[in-house]
Amino acid sequence: MEATRTIGQTLEKLRRQRSAPLVLELDLTMGIVEGPPADPLGAMLSMRKIRLDDVLAGLNRARRDPRVKALLVKIGNAPLGLGMVQELRTAIIKLRAAGKRTIAFAESFGEVSTGTVPYYLATACDRIYLQPSGDVGLTGLSVETRFLRDALAKAGVEFQLGQRHEYKTAANVFTQNHMTEPHRESTARIVESAMEQVIEGIAQGRRLDPARVRELVDRGPFLGAEAVEAGLVDGLKYRDEVYAETVGEDGRLRYVTRYAKEAAAKRLPHPGAGAVALIHGIGPIRLGRSGRSPLGASGSMGSDTICAAFRAARKDDKIKAVVFRVDSPGGSYVASDAIWREVLLTRQAGKPVIVSMGDVAASGGYFVSMAANVIFAHPGTLTGSIGVYGGKPVISELLGKLGVTSEAVSMGENAEMFSTSREFSAAQWERLNTWLDRVYEDFVTKVADARGLSKDHAHELAKGRVWTGADAVRNGLVDELGGLEDALALARSRAGLPATAPVRIYPHLNPLERIRPPESSEDRSAAMARLRVEAWGPFARLAGELGLPAYGPLLLPGQWVIR
Repeated sequence: MEATRTIGQTLEKLRRQRSAPLVLELDLTMGIVEGPPADPLGAMLSMRKIRLDDVLAGLNRARRDPRVKALLVKIGNAPLGLGMVQELRTAIIKLRAAGKRTIAFAESFGEVSTGTVPYYLATACDRIYLQPSGDVGLTGLSVETRFLRDALAKAGVEFQLGQRHEYKTAANVFTQNHMTEPHRESTARIVESAMEQVIEGIAQGRRLDPARVRELVDRGPFLGAEAVEAGLVDGLKYRDEVYAETVGEDGRLRYVTRYAKEAAAKRLPHPGAGAVALIHGIGPIRLGRSGRSPLGASGSMGSDTICAAFRAARKDDKIKAVVFRVDSPGGSYVASDAIWREVLLTRQAGKPVIVSMGDVAASGGYFVSMAANVIFAHPGTLTGSIGVYGGKPVISELLGKLGVTSEAVSMGENAEMFSTSREFSAAQWERLNTWLDRVYEDFVTKVADARGLSKDHAHELAKGRVWTGADAVRNGLVDELGGLEDALALARSRAGLPATAPVRIYPHLNPLERIRPPESSEDRSAAMARLRVEAWGPFARLAGELGLPAYGPLLLPGQWVIR
């Protein structure tokens, strides 16, 4: 009898758990990552971080699940880009529209620091609670540029850089000591556009007049009590109070990502069903494989990896469309062009390609996107920057100050053209500018063809200028404002798939494919990322800009290369 009673109690407990109201939790204190880890180190570094696609899938499912009563969003200090924040805001607002309660909690929106973007995210929720000791750092938005020219000159370093055209301001960091007029003009418009979006979102979320929000921004930051009085937050409460009030005695608290994965595990695969491939292009663009340095530099978008993923998707009969999620500031022109070609070939093979831009898809990030059937961006996405720059630092004076002398034995008039020990000759500078003209011409021509613009109009939108997603849509560089969910929905529609058609992170490799070497560059496993040997880690870009070896300090001394 005792055993029967115990079994009965256990079954009743399980029944109550299944029927108990669910409160989903989205904890952003550790940050969020765009996609699955591309390499073993990435898997380790992102072990405790949640993935955007899991969050979106969970919130999408929750809209239709009667068991889900509320969402608790815990906002921390981990930096989130404006595009990512807008992606999350849209998903939360859709959940609200489905009749679910949404509550945001933060210990502080900036602790003696700005907190405008995290607070903007919180305003997507019905209610906002702040720890009594917290503040609301609603202070506005700012873009600051530090110019290194004078400091480098004192050290004996001079940069010889050419750029196409006046808005391609990345070179200005090394060649100027202030903002040029085009630099200031484009930066001011980016800040203005982003601020318009933030003001509008806060005004709608808090039911305030936009003019009132602008007034509050100019008065910030706010102490907790001041924020309550101004209507920016609904109350001052500690975490235990907010969670107890929201979850209640009978509710169950579940992470959104766990909730999403439980649903995915229950879905039985349909071997013959059509699917959408999701390819992530994250980080600076480079030739070779995607990956990262063991010293902790962020991952990169390798052309070999991304191209192999597109080739595999084209060959897979079950893949009917591709969504290409791009979050990249650009990089190698040649690598970008290789990826552009694979996007174009995939379209020509009859498989629609839909691009979803993240926080940034500029320069090379725009290059790899422009051949898609449709481009989505968030209002705050940084995109465009259709231009090019190139050159080298000249460090002969610095080496002299350090007591380092340099001699070379060479054959060929331009064998030492890219040596950092000497300046370009007049003829070499002319050749560099010929290269810049060729790259810019190719970029603008492809933009004009892809976007249905005249070449002159494409040039006016280019010139290296960066646009927000909102302005890029108005200018015809982007098709629609929207996020990853919108891109996936359109991909299914364009391919004639049902709205519930599965999405496959591509390339999807089984354990055997992950450990065996690829048979050729056409093999799916050729799309795997790797750890890069380059050892500069987070300082790789600085090392390159100073003319240091790409493979870092752990290298055979000297330049054992015939140039």
